[in-house]
Amino acid sequence: MNILTYEIVNAVIEEVSLSNDDHGVLSARLHLNYGDRRQGFEGYSLYLPKSFHHHTLLSPAGHFIFRCLQVAEVTEWSKLKGKTIRVRRKAGWNGSIQAIGHIVKDDWFDPQKDFEEARSSPENGQEKN
Repeated sequence: MNILTYEIVNAVIEEVSLSNDDHGVLSARLHLNYGDRRQGFEGYSLYLPKSFHHHTLLSPAGHFIFRCLQVAEVTEWSKLKGKTIRVRRKAGWNGSIQAIGHIVKDDWFDPQKDFEEARSSPENGQEKN
C-alpha cells in the first residue's frame, strides 16, 4: 500500500503570471521560493474559450480576464499595459464604458451582454459559437 505523506513549508511568492498561452486556456501560476529551491504552483484551467467543444461560461472572472487578453491580443495580464484598444462608452467626458474592442478587428467584449446571455441560456451557461 502506497501512503502519501505531506509536509508544510514556508515559501515566498516571487512572481505571478496569468496567461492564456498554454494551449489557449486561461491559467494562473505562482512562482514560489522555498529558500533552497524554487517551484511553480499551477495546473488548473481557469477558463476554456469558445473554441473548446466543452466550453461553458461558469466563471465570470475567468471569462472577463480571458476576453480582456483576447481583445488586446496578449497572452499575459502584465502585457496589457501599453496596448491600444477601442472603447464603446456613453457620450461625455466621464461616460461609463459599455465594451472594449480590438483595435482593428470587429471583436468586442461587452461583459453585461455576455453574462446576461449566459444566465438566460437554456444550456445553463453554454455559449454558442
